[in-house]
Amino acid sequence: MLITKSPAPDVPAVARRLRRDGHHSAGVALGSEASAQDADSDAVPPCSLTVTIYGPTAYPNGFSALASEWNDLLARSRYDTFFLTHEWQSVWWQQLGAGDLWILAFYRGECEDPDDPSHASPCPSGLVGIAPFYLSEHKKGKWAGKSSLKLVGCVEVSDFLDIVIATGWEKQVYYCLLDWLQGEEAPAWDYLDLCNLPEDSLSYKALPSIFRKAGLRVEVDQEDVAPHVHLPARYENYLMQIDKKQRHEIRRKQRRVERELDVDFRLVQSMDELQVAMNEFLRLQRMSRPDKESFMTPHMERFFRVMAGRMLEAGYLHLSFLSLNGEDAAALLAFEYKKELLLYNSGYDTEKWAGYSPGWVLLGYVIQHAIARGIEVFDFLQGDEEYKYRFGGHDYRVMRTLIINEPA
Repeated sequence: MLITKSPAPDVPAVARRLRRDGHHSAGVALGSEASAQDADSDAVPPCSLTVTIYGPTAYPNGFSALASEWNDLLARSRYDTFFLTHEWQSVWWQQLGAGDLWILAFYRGECEDPDDPSHASPCPSGLVGIAPFYLSEHKKGKWAGKSSLKLVGCVEVSDFLDIVIATGWEKQVYYCLLDWLQGEEAPAWDYLDLCNLPEDSLSYKALPSIFRKAGLRVEVDQEDVAPHVHLPARYENYLMQIDKKQRHEIRRKQRRVERELDVDFRLVQSMDELQVAMNEFLRLQRMSRPDKESFMTPHMERFFRVMAGRMLEAGYLHLSFLSLNGEDAAALLAFEYKKELLLYNSGYDTEKWAGYSPGWVLLGYVIQHAIARGIEVFDFLQGDEEYKYRFGGHDYRVMRTLIINEPA
């Protein structure tokens, strides 16, 4: 299914919804001047954008059709994050996605076809929003039997998500999203889950009031925190900005390892070495904690391997190892994206080298390497584990907006 909808700004949003439901305002002819005057002054404005809908049967799908414009739009958004890149979103869907893919593209205005002036199409340069969703039915839990629309990447393994919108166009996109959700082109849905929203997002600040005006139930909650630390230009300055006791611990552990063992820090930089490196990373990841071992199912392992290759090709992957006396003792998988380093997963040897705290030593080396590369923010991503604060992390909120398709 591929549908392009042009705006109808002359008809109030309330009137259009009533018309779709087969109702009429008392004593008012729909579409007339009177209906515009009598519409609730607080009603949601009509959609003023052109919307192209890539449904589950669209060919090409939204990821293919929007590939050349996706990251350019992301760069113009309020919160440009790695997890919203085309590379991450598409590989997540390919490997972990389930259900029906629905991607909406929002354009400002229309362009005429020079060969047929009567035919208008979205302006490629006018893309102002992309809403990537998937529809699935819940089999168990409180939502058993209900259909949900979720952001691609939600909930697992994507730390920040959102609708991708050019800065300043958020409300117009929200109006049009609401119009689609309440229209005939949308699939039947029981709730819309906007999970893992970054603290900077308007999807938990501005969107809720718009949807509440339309009579929908909206819940907003804080899901988690994602500690991060702003890095100075020198490693010594970084150490001075963290707790004195922790600064001493980092230095002590690094110096002990360097004094007593043959230490090597290496980065994976080519596809030729990636497969062997991923074998080692997965071994150390599973060894480090029981919950990490249970998390790394065969299905998740396949995702990690495919994802790592894709991100290395795109130039985002940071996969580093700490070797002690020639043996890998710790590994860290992160993403380097626009002056930020995002710590995604890690593992370390809990047997032979545990007494040397190889995970902490490697993290110190990685931060030192990041500073040398000009990285400005080290993001520990979601979770309030104690070590993140010992290394200087400060909380950044992660939010969630849940829209329930029933009256408030």
